[in-house]
Amino acid sequence: MTNLEIAELLRDVAAAYQLKDQNKYKFQIIAYERAADAVEHATSELKDLWDDGKLEEVPGIGPSIAEHLGELFKTGHSRHFDELMKDIPKEAFKLMELPGIGIKTALRLIAQGEPSEVKKLLKEVEVREKKTKRHLLPYAASTAGFIIDWMKKDKNVIQIDPLGSLRRNVSTIGDIDILAKVKGKSEKVKVIEHFTKYPNSQKTIEAGDTTASILIPGDIQIDLLVSTTEQYGAALQHFTGSKHHNIALREFSLKNGYSLSEKGIREIRNPKHEIRKFKTEKDFYNFLGLDYIEPELREDTGEIEAAKNHSLPRLIELTDVKADLQIHSSFDIETSHDLGASSMEEVVKKADELKYEYIAFTEHNPSQKGHTDFQITEKLKAKKEEVEQINYSIKNMNTKYIRRVFNSLEIDMKSDGSLPVPGEGLNTLDFALVSIHSNFDLPRDVQTKRVMAALSHPRVKIFAHPTGRKLNEREGAELNWPEIFEFCLKNNKWIEINCDPMRLDLPDTLVREAVKLGVKLTFGTDAHHIDGMNNMTFGVSVARRGWCEKTNIVNCLDLKSFEKLLV
Repeated sequence: MTNLEIAELLRDVAAAYQLKDQNKYKFQIIAYERAADAVEHATSELKDLWDDGKLEEVPGIGPSIAEHLGELFKTGHSRHFDELMKDIPKEAFKLMELPGIGIKTALRLIAQGEPSEVKKLLKEVEVREKKTKRHLLPYAASTAGFIIDWMKKDKNVIQIDPLGSLRRNVSTIGDIDILAKVKGKSEKVKVIEHFTKYPNSQKTIEAGDTTASILIPGDIQIDLLVSTTEQYGAALQHFTGSKHHNIALREFSLKNGYSLSEKGIREIRNPKHEIRKFKTEKDFYNFLGLDYIEPELREDTGEIEAAKNHSLPRLIELTDVKADLQIHSSFDIETSHDLGASSMEEVVKKADELKYEYIAFTEHNPSQKGHTDFQITEKLKAKKEEVEQINYSIKNMNTKYIRRVFNSLEIDMKSDGSLPVPGEGLNTLDFALVSIHSNFDLPRDVQTKRVMAALSHPRVKIFAHPTGRKLNEREGAELNWPEIFEFCLKNNKWIEINCDPMRLDLPDTLVREAVKLGVKLTFGTDAHHIDGMNNMTFGVSVARRGWCEKTNIVNCLDLKSFEKLLV
């Protein structure tokens, strides 16, 4: 089951409890609804977390829910869930996906409504499901960027920021929400009016005193909230979330005698006391005795305690990155997969624009089909000569930053972990990457042994896009991550954070585990055209959500330090 399917199931369980007795089972209802929210926004597959014994580390999933989910993953069913929902028509749960329809209304519609009307509503659910697919981070960021650029044309807008999961740089985004800062009440009206005149707006859904919503092509709803300067910090904090971070922050504040809202902070002991307003988020957190918490960390995974103890990480920045360690050029070695579209010279010039000191050319390995080992080796020798020529020519390219390119290769691992490249061919490389491109459904222990076997060759340094997932399309392979992390630590192997927006793999939750253990990580854009090299920023966002400092990332080393690692 996907995370979205599990979240839907948990909401169905909460609805079943409502039918039993809403008052008696109040806490169970709240617990399952909270768990559903957490699962829906999780950036790792819940099944993988269960495999690794980390299910209860997801905010909102306690021992009881974890036990029922564990039974579900193990057997395909949960006796508890089945018993709760056995007498409720499946159509009732489907109807609940429509706005304003709860479980009791759904049952009444099925029992008393016209069958044709119920069928029409169920069809509407199907249409909505197709439209509510979560957007990849770059698409959502780009869409929000166009809106923000439009809003900045209004001189009344002092500051404007994205909100919610977009501001926290989650890998997939649902709604797109934006917050604008204005001087006072009269400016709010003008800004709302300007927003509703966005050129690509298909219609205005709502326009009030402080909020407005429009619909743009693709049936994407954009919500705007307007706040004054004095309250902007509190509003920005509140609407950035996450929900679980805000709940934990509210509980922390209550223990210290304060209540929080999007308007500011009030002292509980003196409820008549005027609410304290905050112009910035930093002031908001500092007032509570906390260091400023970056948006990417706000997931209720220990960040509040770290902020209290002044032990938050100094998160990596895009400017810390000195290299891209997965790029595919157009040099044709008759690869097993798609060829790059840009020449090595074009890639070098782009790398220099990005202020990189070094890069790696990591074309896919030559296809074994139709090639002998000798032919594969000869193609790799030709590539090595080309890379050597590029290195020789760099000094004549008028480049400012780039100093060296490395000869590498992204190699498919066979189902048994062996490599489809002969030893002599591997010896032409400075280092190699290995990745899963087939047999994604092998049993967990077999898949894990396969990966470790592939990583065992001395020339192999990096495990590329390690889960093999494709967001909104394909779940990752099942792997024993504690074993793989331990193997990488013992054998000085690195794990990639693939910056391709379709992958963003290693996921942030696993990045956090790697960082805790001291496993070194790399960035690779996996670019097949120079434009793809701009995706480094999305890999950095994953690293930040995984609590990475620049010391955790190999690409942040200067050229001399990196070369020493390859000796």
